[in-house]
Amino acid sequence: MTFPLYTRRASFLARRRRGFTLAELLAAMIFMAIVVPVATQALTLSNRAGAVADRKRVAAELADRWLTEMITTEEWRRAERQGDFGDAWPGYRWTLEEQAWGKDAMREITVTVFFKVQDREYHVSLSSLAEEIEQ
Repeated sequence: MTFPLYTRRASFLARRRRGFTLAELLAAMIFMAIVVPVATQALTLSNRAGAVADRKRVAAELADRWLTEMITTEEWRRAERQGDFGDAWPGYRWTLEEQAWGKDAMREITVTVFFKVQDREYHVSLSSLAEEIEQ
């Protein structure tokens, strides 16, 4: 029994293309060895950027609230120079600095709020002017 020519040829091609060659497998493995670490790093970086942006927004709000309170109550004159926000805002701490402002009889008050994201410390600083009391 003889098979037509196109059937024999299709059968030969089917037997020949059953799997991948070693070169194809090595190329795929090299490609994956390059792409997977880069993709993982990109995901880590984007996750950190999102977390930093969110925490920075909260830190700016806390610094603004703290600075406003310190200036309106004039508590900056006798307050401690560092602390944290207690159990309400764990992971955030603040420092208060004052220095002379050269143009008028004013003091520059700076509140800096520190926070950590993925074991890196970041900070937000806000400053305002307060009247200097002459004694």
